Amino acid sequence: MTMEKVLEVKQLKKHFDIGRNRTLKAVDGISFDVYEGETFGLVGESGCGKSTTGRTMMNLYSATAGEVLYKGKSVHNRSEQEQFHLKREMQMIFQDPYASLNPRSTVAEIIAEPMEIHKLFRTKRERMERVYELLEEVGLNRDHANRYPHEFSGGQRQRIGIARALALDPSVIIADEPISALDVSVQAQVVNLLERLQEDKGLTYLFIAHDLSMVQHISDRIGVMYLGHLVELTTSDQLYKKPLHPYTKALLSAIPIPDPDLEDEREQMIIEGEIPSPIDPPSGCVFRTRCPAAMDRCAKEVPKWQEVESGHHVACHLYNEDDRSGKDLRSRSISLS
Repeated sequence: MTMEKVLEVKQLKKHFDIGRNRTLKAVDGISFDVYEGETFGLVGESGCGKSTTGRTMMNLYSATAGEVLYKGKSVHNRSEQEQFHLKREMQMIFQDPYASLNPRSTVAEIIAEPMEIHKLFRTKRERMERVYELLEEVGLNRDHANRYPHEFSGGQRQRIGIARALALDPSVIIADEPISALDVSVQAQVVNLLERLQEDKGLTYLFIAHDLSMVQHISDRIGVMYLGHLVELTTSDQLYKKPLHPYTKALLSAIPIPDPDLEDEREQMIIEGEIPSPIDPPSGCVFRTRCPAAMDRCAKEVPKWQEVESGHHVACHLYNEDDRSGKDLRSRSISLS
């Protein structure tokens, strides 16, 4: 059975003009697809461009180049009316559950506002009934409807944000680090809620985060970003069993293991040096200045994005199929320290 592509990101770029003839290349030519009903995880360090990618896909930012397609049609090149209808199909959950909620509005007003704008119900009473339903779906109750955001904990506020995102009954939700601002004890509860809602409603998620262990738990496939570039993409299981890119290996080695004996015995890959500026990124491979396996060609050539194994893509000269010594390079060990 062939899965349907819901979102297609093709050579997407988002650059910001910051004055003095300088350009910040937040997203610099990435491509991936998101399939119906799946959770696609997008991970990387702070500043890698993952949140900018999500906001550009939602058309909160205009694209500098490339395109984003929703069910085969551009997200950006639409009439005002088409953009209006697209909002019913695609919604976003923001990182900060307090900053994204109007402090002067009640919970009922926050959740009902999208329904009013899109005229989903004829009467206020019908809208309020739907508000109550949504609150119960996210683990709150109707008594919360008349309270204000400051009266809730961080986890409860994020549940309100989720309820608002569900108000228009979308098919796609872009979750921009929805748990990073929450206590660790609450993070799992919110992730479990998102998984349950996905199963009940058939939702498709783009899950943006920097916590690889949590992304592994919720995602079907994962894309790894570094300095505006996608460096690896494969299934969640494959990424953790057989990571290819040195950056992915370093991120995985940083995840603590609960068993102290295993934690002491395992090797860790330490990335040295500072993250380069997206205003003046390195030539060739953007990771080369911090990569323990960097070669001379890494400074001269941009690594080709290629499928090394079925469904497993990587951009790294260690896996360049055009290189006659590729087999030797792929077997070359990367020193860990």
